[in-house]
Amino acid sequence: MNVEIWSDIACPWCYVGKRRFEAALARYEHADDVTVTWRSFELDPSAPPERAVDNATHLSEKYGMSVEQARQANRQLEQTAAGDGLEMHLGTARGGNTFDGHRLVHLAQAHGLQDAMKERLLRAYFTEGELMSDRLTLERLAAEVGLPADEVRETLLTERFADEVRDDERVAAQLGVRGVPFFVVDRKIAASGAQPPETLLELLRQARPEEPVVPVVTGGDACGPEGC
Repeated sequence: MNVEIWSDIACPWCYVGKRRFEAALARYEHADDVTVTWRSFELDPSAPPERAVDNATHLSEKYGMSVEQARQANRQLEQTAAGDGLEMHLGTARGGNTFDGHRLVHLAQAHGLQDAMKERLLRAYFTEGELMSDRLTLERLAAEVGLPADEVRETLLTERFADEVRDDERVAAQLGVRGVPFFVVDRKIAASGAQPPETLLELLRQARPEEPVVPVVTGGDACGPEGC
């Protein structure tokens, strides 16, 4: 069974969704038969290397809310994340382009370290306030999970894995993905949003038999073009 998860590094619900999926997988009777593949999805492909304003100001400007409303929304999301065992500091998150981070996740897949790389990038962004477009930062984070330094440097200095990132996004568009996280099991059943572990566990169980395509499960919290 192959579970593909479309997500962005700068998506808080993707971090929460990762933890909830891990909780579901830990309870799944056939977890040893599951392969997880992380797919790229950029919430803002046109984002600059680093935004000139902080997270709350960006949300305020993008969604027409006050800065204080944005801060309150961030605090609520941080509390939700804490309930899933995650430490988030959205006030110090440095927004910007995530394309190079996604390319590193593809490089990590080639070395069997994809999940570790994804996890490290999410923690760096949401907990440690690291900038996902900074080459030296990405080199350091990749080294921490065990990727070869020469391949990391080559990847970041060239267009290596750029086509793979764009192909993930093309497939997402074909599948109708409008928000992330988005879970797809064997390309026949899917769930949108950071669903509870119980829902994701049921998704895995439903996908095991040879059944026809099942409608997408929606309703979970997600990040998308219209909000996060």
